[in-house]
This record gives sequence, C-alpha cells and structure tokens, in this order.
Amino acid sequence: MTTWGEFANASPELAAQAEQRLNSRVSYLATVQKDGGPRVHPVTPIIGGGHLFIFMEPTSPKGFDLRRDGRYALHCGVEDNDGGGGEVYLSGRATFIEDAGLRAVAVQASRYTPKERYILFELQMDSALATTYEDDKPVRLNWKA
Repeated sequence: MTTWGEFANASPELAAQAEQRLNSRVSYLATVQKDGGPRVHPVTPIIGGGHLFIFMEPTSPKGFDLRRDGRYALHCGVEDNDGGGGEVYLSGRATFIEDAGLRAVAVQASRYTPKERYILFELQMDSALATTYEDDKPVRLNWKA
C-alpha cells in the first residue's frame, strides 16, 4: 500500500487532480459489509502531511466495516451529468489511527474542526484513476502501486 505522499511523488499530475476533487469535499466511500456486500457512505476526505484521512463518528457502520476489512473505494462527487470538473476514483486499504501525532496532522489539515469523539482512518492506496473531459472526449490518467 502507498501513502498519499508516495502517490503524489509517483504521479504528481494525477495526485493534483485527485486533491482538487477530493480534499475537504463530499465524496463517496465504499466499504465491505460483514456479509461481503458493498456499503456506500458520504465522507469528507482530508489530504495533508503526505496522508489521506477520513474522520467519522465512532458508531458509524463504515468504521466497523473498515476495522474488520480495510478494503475501500473512494469516488469524488460529480458536479453534473457531463462530468463537471472530472472524476477521481481511488482504492486500497484503510488503517485505524490511534497515534496522537498523526491525529494532530489530520486535525491541522482539516478545513473543519473534527470532534474529539471522532475516530480516524488513513486511506492508503493501490490504484487511482482520474477522468476529465476535453472537447467532450474523456482523458484518463491511471496509477497503480
């Protein structure tokens, strides 16, 4: 798995597009339920200090899913039926964060004030895809760890 910082070093153009579409914007996180089925949740990703984070309520089903099976997929919100500012999709594994120093990095990078009770995950990546549209034609960037 790859941290956000490692991804940004390996694929700076794609990372810049992904940061623009994801950082502090409502996005959709897919997790794996206990029965193996998918579950989709709105989240607000935070990018900072070389990491990709998400905070959540400690009772959130997505937190239970990620603690049991860290696999995830993350897709940015889309602005309109024409693809708006483009699409970004990431996949990988989430890690539950208890380290106070790493939590401080996430809090500092956040554009909102996370509540003390919120739990924190770092999303590490194994793939990323961005699609933008130029003259009504899709332009895709891909990266794999």
